[in-house]
Amino acid sequence: MYQFLTGPLLWLSFLIFFIGLIVRVVWYVRGLNWQMDRVPYTKHVSHGVKGALRSIFFWLLPFGTRRWKTRPAMTILFFVFHIGIVITPIFLLAHNIILRERWGISWATLPGPVADILTIGVLVSALFLVLRRVAFSEVRILTSAYDYLLLAITVAPFFTGFLASLKVADYPFWLYAHIISAEIMLIAIPLTKLSHIVLFFMSRGQLGMDYGIKRGGMKGRGLAW
Repeated sequence: MYQFLTGPLLWLSFLIFFIGLIVRVVWYVRGLNWQMDRVPYTKHVSHGVKGALRSIFFWLLPFGTRRWKTRPAMTILFFVFHIGIVITPIFLLAHNIILRERWGISWATLPGPVADILTIGVLVSALFLVLRRVAFSEVRILTSAYDYLLLAITVAPFFTGFLASLKVADYPFWLYAHIISAEIMLIAIPLTKLSHIVLFFMSRGQLGMDYGIKRGGMKGRGLAW
């Protein structure tokens, strides 16, 4: 069972994950319409790239934008949640061992206590994000069962993995639950709104190009649009 879950099924999950995200990026780029957006992305490229990189950088920086500064509690929750989700699975020692066993590759790993702290941070942040959706009407009205399902899919690998790491009763169950839930998340990412892990960069880059060309560096320089 373990060999199948960390072998063929893991391969399939990664294939769907990577190919699906590539397809989503291609669809996004092909969907750009300069007449609608009023930004010809192939012109004034230097201003566009500068604006795109600037937009992405400041949105990846805690309190780097006005929106992050006006909602400090939400900003902290957001960054704790996303940093834990990205850093923990990539640099976890147990995952590194599987990569070395299956594909002969490895890299630096996190100390166990650091990985535990990041995992707990993800779980606690997720709880507060749920409470926020329940408590605030402006968020609750935009939330559906689908959003809670996606959050559950995202958190499940961390919850089950943490229990497995504690060697609680029925360790094989939690180990298999962790692997299966992680592979479900990999498959779900390109097929759901979780694809924002790459589409965030596309949309922020697009908006940055918009400001860098039309409303920023080229503004007032005889642009016809």
